[in-house]
Parts: sequence; C-alpha cells; structure tokens
Amino acid sequence: MDDAPQPSHVRGDTSQPLLHETVGQLLARIACTWPDGDALVVPPQGVRWTWREFDAAVSRVAAGLLALGLEPGERIGIWSLNRVEWVLLQFASARAGLVLVNINPAYRSHELEYSLRQVGCRALAMPAAYRTSDYLGMLRGLAPELDASAPGQLHAARLPDLRHVLLLGPEGDAAGAWRFDAIAACDDPAALARVAALQDRLDPHDPVNIQFTSGTTGAPKGATLTHHNIVN
Repeated sequence: MDDAPQPSHVRGDTSQPLLHETVGQLLARIACTWPDGDALVVPPQGVRWTWREFDAAVSRVAAGLLALGLEPGERIGIWSLNRVEWVLLQFASARAGLVLVNINPAYRSHELEYSLRQVGCRALAMPAAYRTSDYLGMLRGLAPELDASAPGQLHAARLPDLRHVLLLGPEGDAAGAWRFDAIAACDDPAALARVAALQDRLDPHDPVNIQFTSGTTGAPKGATLTHHNIVN
C-alpha cells in the first residue's frame, strides 16, 4: 500500500490558451467573421438577426444606456423571463462597461428589494407583468415615488441607488419609467462614439455580471463574474 502523499491539485490541459478579450470584443470578432450567419432567433417576438445586425443593435443599446448618464462600473438589473431585450442587455451592458445583475423573475417584493439594495443597482429593466406576476405593481410597492418622478430622476426611500426604470415591451406605464425600445433606438453620434472608444479601455478582468445564489443556507449572495469568466 502506497502511503506517499498524493497531489491535491490537478491542472488540466493548458495547450489551448484562454481567450483574453471582453464580451464586446468577442461579439465584434464573431460579427466580423460570420456577419450573415444567424445570431439570434426569437419567434415569439418575430426576431431573426444576423451577427452583423445583432452587433449593431447591441452598440445602439450600449449607447442608449450611456446616454442616460450611466457610468462604466455601475449596475443595471434585469428582472425578466427570456426575451430579445434580455440578450441585448447582456451584451450591451458589457460593451458599455456596466455590470448586469440577474434578478430571478420568481422573486417577490422583499427579494427584489434585497437584491437591488445589496448591489446598488442604478437601473432596472423589467416587463410590466408576466402571467400572474405584476412586476410593475411590486416595484410601485417598493418605490411609490415612481409615478411622481421624471424618467431618470427616481429617488425612492427604500431603493436609494435606483434612478432608471426601463420597461420592456409596450405594456404598462409609469411616469418615471423609460421605454426600452426608445433607449435601444439610440443613434446619437456622441454616445455611439463613446461606446467605440470604450472598447480599448475595458479590461477582460473588469466585472460584468452579478448572479445571485439560491440562498438555501441564508440570504442570497451575489457572485461577481468578469468578462474573462463569461467569455471563457
């Protein structure tokens, strides 16, 4: 019987190097390599985009987010089921240097409040409702100030960091909310130029995503992922 100490750390094959690029750079490279290939197909929303079209749409959304006044490093929450806007925000937030916070669409008000406060979300993208879930109603319960605010000027006592609410789809309305489609249509040359200039300044090791654990042993904890994590 061999009682010699055994290694406790095993290192896998390193002949294939990890990719050292941001999410935005990866998308740009793929769009350049296969511009006319299918990138995103969402039949319920009538969307079928090539990589070229998707890449351009992502840049417009990124420009729209920066035009709101959001700054690289700030957090934007996505509280939604699967839809086109979810995918756009995943890539656009990364291209804008923002950190996308995934919020479980099954969360109730107290869980939403905990998540938004925990990471200091400056913006929240969400549909007004889905089936029996009244998302806008739950948000109003936490931030009744929404209906008396101008878009981008929310100051809610229970959600002190939140300034922007982006409504996905045509349903629902609130005085203090933006329409995501208007943000996604940004064609402001200055904002688009800022997005382009950012690409060489963003670092693959910058944070890009926060995902909350299930919280089975306590309150959910946000795990932070970088461009490097996501790309590889």
